[in-house]
Amino acid sequence: MFLSGAAHAAPGILVFGDSLSAAYGLAERRGWVALLGERLRQEQLDYSVVNASISGETTAGGRARLGKLLAQQRPAVLILELGGNDGLRGLPVAEMKKNLAAMIGAAQKAGARVLLLGMRMPPNYGEAYAHAFEAVFSDLAKQHRTAFVPELTAGIGERLEYFQADRIHPNEAAQPLLLANVWQALRPLLKAGATAKRR
Repeated sequence: MFLSGAAHAAPGILVFGDSLSAAYGLAERRGWVALLGERLRQEQLDYSVVNASISGETTAGGRARLGKLLAQQRPAVLILELGGNDGLRGLPVAEMKKNLAAMIGAAQKAGARVLLLGMRMPPNYGEAYAHAFEAVFSDLAKQHRTAFVPELTAGIGERLEYFQADRIHPNEAAQPLLLANVWQALRPLLKAGATAKRR
């Protein structure tokens, strides 16, 4: 599990995802989560980062793990990036939605602000499945009033220069773009937290 940030008890950001957040195929320090730690230091934002992402993780696996992590880490912010492996395996969208909803609810109950990262399925999975899959993220963000990034990999798309040889996992050159997509939604959450601390 990757940790970055100040040694003292800074508010925590827990990144909870799959290979897209676990720096699959890369040196861990080159992944977007490590770059997030650097960005926080550059902007003098006093947050630590814990990366609890696991390559291959599904929403069911994440749901089983999250409660213990919330109790241990007590994060101020949860960045939730799961669902891609459910989609690639063609698992039922309804189950994925139920698992994500449970994780969002658990995080909010534990006092964390949630940033939900959405994703899209390749067109070869069929229009109906792809549409239902993508709608889960926007629906949950509205229902639970979470911060939301509609597509983590926006701006990368079909551009092969941003992917590893497997054409699934973003390469090192893509990581700053992933961070930029996350940062635009994360920054207001961090500002809100700083404002709340001063009150």
